Amino acid sequence: MTTEEILRLDPNVVDYLLVAFYFVLVLGIGYAARRSVSSSLDFLLSGRSMPAWITGLAFISANLGAIELIGMVANGAQYGIPTVHYYWLGAIPAMVFLGIVMMPFYYGSQARSVPEFLLKRFNRTTQRVQAVIFAVASILIAGVNLFSLGLVLEALLGWSLYLAIPVAAVVVLGYISLGGLSAAIYTEVLQFFVILALLIPLTVAGLNRVGGWDGLTRAVTEGPSGGADLNAWPGTPLTEIQNPFLSVLGIVFGLGFVLSFGYWTTNFAEVQRALSAKSMSAARRTPIIGAFPKALVVLVIVTPGMIAAILVPQISAVKTGGGAAVDGITYNNALSLLMKELLPNGILGVAIAGLLAAFMAGMAANISSFNTVFTYDIWQDWVRPDREDGYYLRIGRLVTIIGCVLAIGTAFIASGSTNLMDYIQSLFSFFNAPLFAIFILGLFWKRMTGPSAWIGLLSGTTAAVTVDVLVRTGVLEISNQAGSFLGAIAAFVVGVGVAGAVSLVTAPRPDAELVGLVWSLTPKASRTHSTDGDDAGWYRSPAVLAAAVLALTVVLYVVTG
Repeated sequence: MTTEEILRLDPNVVDYLLVAFYFVLVLGIGYAARRSVSSSLDFLLSGRSMPAWITGLAFISANLGAIELIGMVANGAQYGIPTVHYYWLGAIPAMVFLGIVMMPFYYGSQARSVPEFLLKRFNRTTQRVQAVIFAVASILIAGVNLFSLGLVLEALLGWSLYLAIPVAAVVVLGYISLGGLSAAIYTEVLQFFVILALLIPLTVAGLNRVGGWDGLTRAVTEGPSGGADLNAWPGTPLTEIQNPFLSVLGIVFGLGFVLSFGYWTTNFAEVQRALSAKSMSAARRTPIIGAFPKALVVLVIVTPGMIAAILVPQISAVKTGGGAAVDGITYNNALSLLMKELLPNGILGVAIAGLLAAFMAGMAANISSFNTVFTYDIWQDWVRPDREDGYYLRIGRLVTIIGCVLAIGTAFIASGSTNLMDYIQSLFSFFNAPLFAIFILGLFWKRMTGPSAWIGLLSGTTAAVTVDVLVRTGVLEISNQAGSFLGAIAAFVVGVGVAGAVSLVTAPRPDAELVGLVWSLTPKASRTHSTDGDDAGWYRSPAVLAAAVLALTVVLYVVTG
């Protein structure tokens, strides 16, 4: 049997009708949202009118993209329980930090984007440098989601890449160009539940097949890992760093601090959802509300991966063989093969819709943030300032089309990568880690200057790229995944070091200009949100919600060992 035959699903008419209904539904959401778009702020930031529970679900759904599902199910099959570090250590603390510490500055400054906040804190050069970097990163990452979707549709349904990629791009283009960010956000809320409609039945059916959790742990213990997949720490299989102390250090500092905080606190594709909230309290709660499903969804992502390594003969053979491809099958095929193994027709159609939802959520998040940064930070503030608002609304819609076309091109760039997870982690180390270094230093050190920001940003990016080249050429003999951790650390250390040095030889801005932009110069009252009306109630307190999700994370770590 060929690889294509092994991977191919057997959907029937019902399955195809369910998929078609999903496409019609998301386009309908875009058409309905069009009615609320009358200005560029409506189109690009939903008029700052969204309630916290909507933005919170959209915040996490925007992260549940193609790489998240395929990559993390694959990691579950390969590494087992240690994969939870990407969620509990590599996401939750940073999401809480964003809500508690950073959102008062983002939202309170009335910045429309992360680059615009850098303009307010530093200078126009820093804004422009980061805007260009972010625009490039957004299109590259959107291309990864498109390419991943194309691969799945090619494998599961027999569609050519040259058909699957443009079709997916056109659907995303349809609902974003119609309704802007509001359409993207409402669609992402729908997509969150559709994705769960894929993952929960898959997990339940898989556990039932292997004899429950006890049966799964027994099978894993008897398997090639000897039970190592059942222990989160020290995570040496995940990092491929054999020294336990260095492995823990790499996970805690490289993943848990630099990569995690760099992604969750400065990535505008996520922050944009919080900026669309209707109040400071709602904006602060957005990432914290999203942290609850983020902490729990790992259970229905990693568990199916572990089940696939037991139930799917091809994945089991890959694991027994130490990870080498078997008849063209790799860990990346774990999710689709488990779907084929467990799900009947009808449910299969819902599952395929769930995959489509994941891919489109990831792409839509990047396209909707790309059009905002390009329109406001590049076009309005740099290329064509001082035009009427309707002009920028038209530019926003045009840039959405251009972004989708460019993403089709970068999808084929992504096709040249042999490992998409390595590729995406490298992009994060290039683009997110240096920005976090500059942002966090500027937030807590008032002496930091404008020139130091953009010089440090470029220096950190250069450091991460250098590490990546050294790893890929074999000069540094570590895995690509460990290389991403090391690259992120290098970007952070170099970015902070260079920015600190340049700050000491350049003139800082007066304190009066930094109120609301630097922690020590911003009165506590300016960082405090309203507790009246829709923001009233202890259960709406960002601090209470933050404590609850951190406690939940600790409990989950204790339970999993």
